[in-house]
Amino acid sequence: MAFQQGHVPVLVIGGGIGGCGAALQCARSGVETLLVTPGPWTGGMITSGGVSAPDGNELSAWQSGLWGALLRQLRLELPDGLDHNWVSCFGFRPQQAESILQRWIREARRLSWWSGVEVLSLERNGDQLSKAVLQRNGEPITISFDVLVDGSELGDSLALADIPHRLGWDSQQQWGEPSAPSAEALKAPFFEREPVQSPTWVIHGQWQGPWTPPEQPVEPFSALFKGCADRFSLPQLLSYGRLPGQQLMLNWPLHGNDWPVDPGAVFSGDAQRQREQLTGLRQHSEAFLAQLQAACGPQLQPASAFAGEALAFQPYWREGRRLIGATTVIEQDLLPHSPNAEHQQQAIAIGNYANDHHYGEREWPLADKSMAWGGRRSGTPFVIPFGALYTPEISNLLMADKSISVSHMANGATRMGPLLLLVGQAAGQAAALCVQQRLAVAELPVSELQRQLLNDPVAPSGVVPCPEMPWHQPDWAQLQLDRLDGESTQHQPATAPHEPASQQQRLLIQIDGERWWGDTESGQRLSLITLEPQVQQVLPDQHGRWLDLEGSANPFGPWWRVNRLCP
Repeated sequence: MAFQQGHVPVLVIGGGIGGCGAALQCARSGVETLLVTPGPWTGGMITSGGVSAPDGNELSAWQSGLWGALLRQLRLELPDGLDHNWVSCFGFRPQQAESILQRWIREARRLSWWSGVEVLSLERNGDQLSKAVLQRNGEPITISFDVLVDGSELGDSLALADIPHRLGWDSQQQWGEPSAPSAEALKAPFFEREPVQSPTWVIHGQWQGPWTPPEQPVEPFSALFKGCADRFSLPQLLSYGRLPGQQLMLNWPLHGNDWPVDPGAVFSGDAQRQREQLTGLRQHSEAFLAQLQAACGPQLQPASAFAGEALAFQPYWREGRRLIGATTVIEQDLLPHSPNAEHQQQAIAIGNYANDHHYGEREWPLADKSMAWGGRRSGTPFVIPFGALYTPEISNLLMADKSISVSHMANGATRMGPLLLLVGQAAGQAAALCVQQRLAVAELPVSELQRQLLNDPVAPSGVVPCPEMPWHQPDWAQLQLDRLDGESTQHQPATAPHEPASQQQRLLIQIDGERWWGDTESGQRLSLITLEPQVQQVLPDQHGRWLDLEGSANPFGPWWRVNRLCP
């Protein structure tokens, strides 16, 4: 792409997965787009950050948009499937997802991508951002733009353009969130020491040979990591993030490689503090892998996952600066109750992660946001409203990653890669519409944005959380629009999509409260789960019956995942 006089209609900054989604969607919608990232990869936390066993959006009903398209492409290319661990129903090596994302970028005719770029400054004129000064190959380049999309991990534009934002804890008095600390409690030293969640520099191991991890460590863990295998066994620790080809994602929160020392350093502007933080993060994760190697023996080795290295290209930052948006998502918006009607009407993405927070000194109790679904508990669905992506103060800025307008408490559920990819997709679509119609972001009718997302020809993205409505339902988009209009349209569930590596089992179904079991003819009992609405609707009524099921086994879950009931 040749930028006439240093101008591009849409500039997407940052290396987050939301930025990648925004750039793809904007370019696919017919608008010239430039994506700039600081590192060599573009997939943010799920590739560059190494968190490639992502949480959230696991049910078939939530597998829409670019997230669902990525899952389906991975399934096509990975014959052994994605179900190899117990933290997620999906696991892939970072390079496997990154290669797909980069292929999509190359195929998008109106998209250019510059890697290894630092954003030095942003120029602001009144309520508009107008220019960015980028450093590429050691040289400054000035680019003007019509719309800026911030897809960075930390909300870089908010600091560069001095845009009002939040960082860290909010008091309970601000929004009445049940899990937030009181204003008086916030005076305690803990909140100054840990203003944001602990980051982790994810590191990957490679298991060699038969899967035979010792039940007890060959060598005991040192004081720094003592207790890492107390709540879960050593084999469970290792299989937590097990990936195809026996690669291991080591992102372990229990006396593992979370690094709680000075987590606010990255926002400080103090170069020395920032270097010390990165050094601490790196050394801590490398020491954790070394401890696991001593505990397991020679079968565990560092993986060559990131250009020949075991350490991810970037830390996993769980929290960034947060926009003060037209709308703010708070903890109550995530909890199982009647949904916020205004948010539902403004919805542009669906999430369902259960919510958790990571701190070094203490575990932080959070209000429960789970529901029984498919033989286990899943996170209650929630929506991200369009107003969380922009601020009335700036007419041409959209946020596309963790720095959308949410509370500190809500960030624990909105920070997950699958949801951020969908938020980015919505931001990219909105940016394209604003350029094409010459609108300020706040002027864009959200109903038009929703229709564009639902009817996208490549990766239609859902906006209304209907667990009984899978993305592959033939009239799914119309059903979503009906729900936005308040209509409770009835429909027949679609046949589940075929999944690779499926097998058939004849099982005696046993329903025990929220848990499902299947007894084989040889007497083995299997824990059953499903991600498919039509299985969820039928199987609970089959207690005591023999059924032929199609699905796949995951011994690390451990579960047998039911994809469909055989005729």
